[in-house]
Formats: sequence, structure tokens, C-alpha cells
Amino acid sequence: MDGVKRIYSLEEAQKKIEYYCAYQERCHFEVAAKLKSFGLLQVSIDHLILKLMESNFLNEERYARAFVSGKFRIKKWGRIKITNKLKAKNISKNCIEIGLSEINEHEYMDLLNSIVESKWLEKKNNRNEYQFKSQLARYLFSKGFENDLIWLTINKMNGRD
Repeated sequence: MDGVKRIYSLEEAQKKIEYYCAYQERCHFEVAAKLKSFGLLQVSIDHLILKLMESNFLNEERYARAFVSGKFRIKKWGRIKITNKLKAKNISKNCIEIGLSEINEHEYMDLLNSIVESKWLEKKNNRNEYQFKSQLARYLFSKGFENDLIWLTINKMNGRD
């Protein structure tokens, strides 16, 4: 069976996709892609997604909350990067907002401060300060933090130096 894709019956696909959704939170986008890989027609995919939603295997709001929580706490991402990744998965604006509401503002600033502090401690004394700050800002921006918060935190750290 090298290179040959297996085509699943509707019942087989339903069992496999239920297991797929039970293993971890999934969004409609991921489930639809997985079902397409099973060789199902769009009408069957739509039918299964509806069944998954009715049986609560699939819930976009719950997915957004879990995604935000994981990316913030484990990967240490900022709101911008989290929002962009959720948008790429076609998550609704409302669900994104609900997910982002899971981030406590105090925890968010604590995370940003701790990242800046740890990078500040790694700073080599002989390195150009302007160059270091701009590299640090680029790093934090790539992690998805807001530009104004980045510079506020860096400038606050610089004042403690």
C-alpha cells in the first residue's frame, strides 16, 4: 500500500475523528483537514463536523481557551502571535476574544518582565546597548508581545541598571 491513500467509510471516519478530537482540543479547520485526508466528500465532512459539535467533541470556544492557555503558559507567546495563529485556523473573532480573556493582565506583564529580565542578565557588557535593546525588542515582537509594552518594559529595565 505504498503511496496509496486509504479511503474510510463514514462510520470508520467518525470513530477515528472522535478519537482524534478526544485526544486533545481541535478546531473545525484541523478536523476538516483530517477528514479530507480520509478521502471523504465535502458533504460527509460537513455532516461529521455537525455531529461532532452536537456531541461536544468539537467546540471552538473551548478550543480557543485551551490554545490561548497553552501558548501563553507553555510557549510564552504574547497576544499578537496567539491572535494571528487563531485567525489562521479560521477561529471567529468572538472566540478569539473569549480565549484571550483567559490571560490575566498581571500574569501577562509578569511574563514579559521575566523574559526581559532573563535576557538582560544574559547581556554581555561589551555589547552595544542600542543594538542589544533592538535585538531584545525584535525577539519579544516575534514572541507576539505588543510594541508599546515591549519598549515600556525595556526602558523600565534600563532604568534599573
